[in-house]
Parts: sequence; C-alpha cells; structure tokens
Amino acid sequence: MSNVLVISTSLRGKSNSDLFAERVIAGAADAGHTVEHISLKGKEIRFCIGCLACQRTQKCIQKDDAVWIAEKVKDADTLVFATPIYYYEMSGQMKTLLDRLNPLFPSDYRFRNVYLLATAAEDEAETPEKAINGLKGWIDCFDKAELSGTLFLGGVNAPGEAAKLPEKLEKAYAFGKALL
Repeated sequence: MSNVLVISTSLRGKSNSDLFAERVIAGAADAGHTVEHISLKGKEIRFCIGCLACQRTQKCIQKDDAVWIAEKVKDADTLVFATPIYYYEMSGQMKTLLDRLNPLFPSDYRFRNVYLLATAAEDEAETPEKAINGLKGWIDCFDKAELSGTLFLGGVNAPGEAAKLPEKLEKAYAFGKALL
C-alpha cells in the first residue's frame, strides 16, 4: 500500500472541495493506504522568487510553510491535490504551492502517482480542463511521476453544499478507494 498525501488548496470555510477530499481520504484509508492530509488554510506560502538556489541545494531560501510541505510531498508515494476551480483554472494558492515545490525537481522524490480532485459551480465536462493541464505541466517536470487520475465534481457552489450530495460524496469515496 502507498503513503498518500492529500493537499486541500481551498481557503474557504466549509469548502466543498474539502468535503469531497474527506471522502477521498476515507476511501484511501479503507483501501489500506496510509493517508496524511494538509490544508493550505492558515498556511503562509510566499510566491517563488525565481532565484533557483533550490536547484543546487534542494532547499528553498524562503522560510515559510511551503518548505515543510515540500518535504511531505517528496516523501509521499501518491499525491492528491484538491482544488476549487476559479475562472476555469486551479486555485491561485495551488499554483503558488506548485511553483514552490521547485526544490523537488533535482531531488530523489518518491511520488509516482498524482491525482486531481476539482470542484466548481459550473458542471460542464470542460470546466476542469485548464486545471488538469496546469497540473500536467507540473507533473511533466518529474520524469518518474504521472497524472494517474482526475475527478471533477461540478455543480456545487454554496459553502457546505457538497454535504447534501450523497452521489457525489460516494464518487469521491470510490476515487479514494481506487488510488494507486
């Protein structure tokens, strides 16, 4: 079984993506995986300044929460990013975190399977495409990793609305149970 790291990137209270992430976590745990969950709520994650010192040292020169999150990402077998869709793209805080994971590029990272859980008010099939492509761009920089699956649960808008949607909660659970 795998060490799974779920990173929730919504900063909203009673976030729908967080509610679905909880079900992914339950499914992964029931499948026998060891699961850790990190929420970006309340975390300080500064923008990457592009100095590239991390490419020599495998450590960021900035001292914030992205540093220890990067270590957790490095040591996980499987990554699940949970994001709301903002303007048909991943959340800004998710993109900022991905940029700050640059120290992992030259490292001996463990992750192989990367997943995306996305939510949005819109419910069209194409709604998460740009977020998926953005994550693929990050994954393409890591030769040993691949996008192993995505789950889009659209049609949720109001805070906590996901709690009243048992079919979608079950999809999130099944997604977690099927993680590699």
